[in-house]
Amino acid sequence: MSFQRNSQEENLRSLVCRRDLLKVGPLALSASVLPGLLTGTSHASFAPSPTAKAKSVIFLWMGGGVTHLDSLDPKPDAPEQIRGTLSTISTATPGVHFSEVCPNLAAISNDLCTVRSFSHDSDDHLLSQVYTLSGRKVTQAQLFTEPNIGAIVQYLLGPRNGLPGYIAVPGITRPGPPPHNLFVGGWLGNQYAPFCVGGQPDQPDFTVGEKELIPSPVAFEDLNPPELKFPHEVTIGRLQRRSQLRSSLEDSLRGVEQSGALPAMEGHFSGALNLLTSPQVRDAFDITTEAPEVRDEYGRTKIGGRCLLARRLVEAGARFVLVDYGYDPDYGNLWDIHNVPEQNFPHVSEMCKRGYNVAGMDKAFAALITDLKQRGLLDSTLIVYLTEFGRTPKINSLGGRDHWGACGSMFFAGAGVKAGQVVGASDGQGAYPTTRPIGPADIAATMYHCLGIESETRVPDRQGRPSPLLDHGHVIDEVLA
Repeated sequence: MSFQRNSQEENLRSLVCRRDLLKVGPLALSASVLPGLLTGTSHASFAPSPTAKAKSVIFLWMGGGVTHLDSLDPKPDAPEQIRGTLSTISTATPGVHFSEVCPNLAAISNDLCTVRSFSHDSDDHLLSQVYTLSGRKVTQAQLFTEPNIGAIVQYLLGPRNGLPGYIAVPGITRPGPPPHNLFVGGWLGNQYAPFCVGGQPDQPDFTVGEKELIPSPVAFEDLNPPELKFPHEVTIGRLQRRSQLRSSLEDSLRGVEQSGALPAMEGHFSGALNLLTSPQVRDAFDITTEAPEVRDEYGRTKIGGRCLLARRLVEAGARFVLVDYGYDPDYGNLWDIHNVPEQNFPHVSEMCKRGYNVAGMDKAFAALITDLKQRGLLDSTLIVYLTEFGRTPKINSLGGRDHWGACGSMFFAGAGVKAGQVVGASDGQGAYPTTRPIGPADIAATMYHCLGIESETRVPDRQGRPSPLLDHGHVIDEVLA
């Protein structure tokens, strides 16, 4: 009887300690329930190649399918039904032209390796988005099973400078309906999903609710993660003292191991504490400290702010940052320009001129690359712009373009990249590559290579069996310096 009473008292003390810990603030709670906040260490036996060129990656992921014909691969000699009404402009690279809505990228084209033969065989958003996020071709049953490229990087290389190994800015894209979260650790485990700074969107499927007919591109987002905030009465000293409670929690938390929740908790608390108590780390998330002229260079837009935060995070030591922009509660499915009536979009050629569409992307991307270069960070940072597919060569009867996996455009810049060139080409209508097609697996293999992660690397699946990083795909040699 005495033993039973003592056991009950011990359980109660553990429960009280746990509740006390959770009072520290939103981040402590999130460290228990949000996958991927921080993993404690990298895979102990892995060492990147000493020839690795990239220390960090910024993955500019535009979910929804950006039109290549109205951005990086215009076709001025095609009929208007294909080329639209936009003109083309010369770039800094002789003989290379971009759309008129990309003047900033045109001016820095010598810092880019533009790929015009991006191609794969799916026109489905979900299948194609998982393919571009993971480099692995999937079925509908595998939408959440394959780890993102960033998850693999986080698993092998771990966090750095107190920052998570894989950060998504803001990580709110939920294609649907119904909404699907495709930012996952997959079979590596939930703890390798990204730390998403933006939390859940108010309108997760972005297909309902009233939107302005001509919304302003000017928008400020608070990109300070809510998990980094804690009550004013909790001082850093008090927070650090409370961290000692973790030792009293370990035994009581063992019981959740069977539920599968423990892997997402392990290693998070110490990292969460670092995020809370390190001024340098916390300041990295605050773009309001930037000079007004710098913010103007990026554009006072959502995509501008997200790219600026990516630069700040890399400057603070972040290893892999995904800039997520495409499905938006204010702008709708802004790259998915079918121009069905409920979208309230203008003709695709006019839509691309808007500051939240291709024109805003152009300004933000060029500012990011220029800023990194001026700060001496471009040579150590790999920049990859990618979307899941291009858009149809023929403009539809509503003035929009539909899904087109057969051809699209993307670019590389920065560490390990041979810049000032175009790799691959498409036909006169932008419909099909006329050179070797380059797919998502090839792009993923090239990203891994620049980080010093070679193709023969194996990682364990949920059963502990060694699994290849990619099931197909090859490094794009033409891209490499």
